[in-house]
Amino acid sequence: MIHVLAVITAKPGKRAEILEAFHANMPAVHAEAGCIEYGPVIDASHSPAKYGDDTFVVVEKWESADHLKAHAASPHMASYAAKVKELLADRVIHLMVNG
Repeated sequence: MIHVLAVITAKPGKRAEILEAFHANMPAVHAEAGCIEYGPVIDASHSPAKYGDDTFVVVEKWESADHLKAHAASPHMASYAAKVKELLADRVIHLMVNG
């Protein structure tokens, strides 16, 4: 299993707009072969450390690296990326495995 933590930082004030496009794309991702989990999370109000108002983290689980590669190459992900490209300030992807 591959775990992905994608830290997405929007340009100031643009997080909600990116999340709207993200949520619209989620059904297509959930329908992909090998998708176990895929969704965004934001800071809890009581979190001792915060990413901030412009950042969210995508928590993903995929059955295999091949499934993740297919996801990254999918047409709906290309469409999503094009929609949010100008709204992004930064994106850091962490690929992880069970320890």
